[in-house]
Amino acid sequence: MSRIRTTRLVALWSVFLLVHLVTAAVGWVYPSQPMGDVVLVYEPWASAALGGGPIVGVTESWVYPQLALVPMLLAKGLSMPLVPLMGVSGAYLVAWALLVTALDAVAFAVLVGRAPSRPRRVAAWFWCAALLLLGPIAIYRIDAVTVPLAVIGGLWLASRPVVAAALLTVGAWIKIWPGALLLAAVVAGRARIRMLLAAAAVTAAVVVVLLLLGADTEIFGFLTEQTGRGLQIEAVAATPFLWLAVAGAARIEYSFEILTFQITGVGTDAVTAVLMPLMVLAALAVTAIGAMKTVRGASFTRLFPPLALTLVVVLIVTNKVGSPQFQTWLMAPVILWIALDGLRARVPAVLVLTLCALTCLVYPLSYDALLRAELLPVLVLTLRNVLLLVLLAVGIRAVVRVPVKRPSKIRE
Repeated sequence: MSRIRTTRLVALWSVFLLVHLVTAAVGWVYPSQPMGDVVLVYEPWASAALGGGPIVGVTESWVYPQLALVPMLLAKGLSMPLVPLMGVSGAYLVAWALLVTALDAVAFAVLVGRAPSRPRRVAAWFWCAALLLLGPIAIYRIDAVTVPLAVIGGLWLASRPVVAAALLTVGAWIKIWPGALLLAAVVAGRARIRMLLAAAAVTAAVVVVLLLLGADTEIFGFLTEQTGRGLQIEAVAATPFLWLAVAGAARIEYSFEILTFQITGVGTDAVTAVLMPLMVLAALAVTAIGAMKTVRGASFTRLFPPLALTLVVVLIVTNKVGSPQFQTWLMAPVILWIALDGLRARVPAVLVLTLCALTCLVYPLSYDALLRAELLPVLVLTLRNVLLLVLLAVGIRAVVRVPVKRPSKIRE
């Protein structure tokens, strides 16, 4: 039996490393510069901070929470010995891929351990498949750093709730979405007070350090910087306008301010304005359903996974930014769902794998054609966005159907 377990473990780790190697390598050959953000944005930000220039999030407002700069600085440090061999850009790309792979390896080790159960093995295979299907965007974006933090935090919620909450809060200070997992944990868990205190302590520590570094109004600049953004072409809400662009009734334009492609036309401003309130209302509604389930005695293992996934999908579906790397957000809650309640995670897992594949077909493989509003990539992106809505419906249904121990009282 031990030999079989060892063989399975070796196979898992071999596939894990191979998938990361392949995913990192294809970024060098795929079209549309899937590694562009790393070398064109992250490396200059890190170099400026280390070289006495402006520090994003401290001396000037930034689109990301401030801890996002930390992995960028770490990658810069790792790249220095490689610069004579590969140049600045090449060295930084390799260092970034190594950093993400190392973080993923830590989370993978927590997931599979020395003798993983069948659900955890399935979760590990799912993670490898999702990375491979999504392609280089799964590695070469800041979002990739938050996935292992979310996986470890989610796996430790039952046994180490304080540490888990701290990790999820750190993740949220890199990219906001892990906060959805923390919210789900607070709603579904029993150690919510300790988790809230841990999250507050991490946030307070980050704010104090930023104030000591000289930040002031920039501390929460990542929130205000998002308010002026238009409707990005990959966003779910942009789908009807993409078809108008196919017909010549809307335009795809590049925003040099936020370095992304947006769609403009009659009605886009109105849709953009309503998305943030819609996100808040939808998140509150899902949270309220989860809270009612908790009050009525729902178990953590049944409630947390679908609640976490649904909240994450809400953040994607109602977002005016629809960047392809958002699909990495879906990996962590599905990994946790498979590990905790594998039987009921099958449909969400298949949907997420399909979403990863469709996203890669759009970006980077057919992105140039999408920018020209050609029919085929618009059709593929439309299918991807429809499946996101299907995933949202599946998640809501799963939360609603979580069994409870105490029936609600009927008042006469």
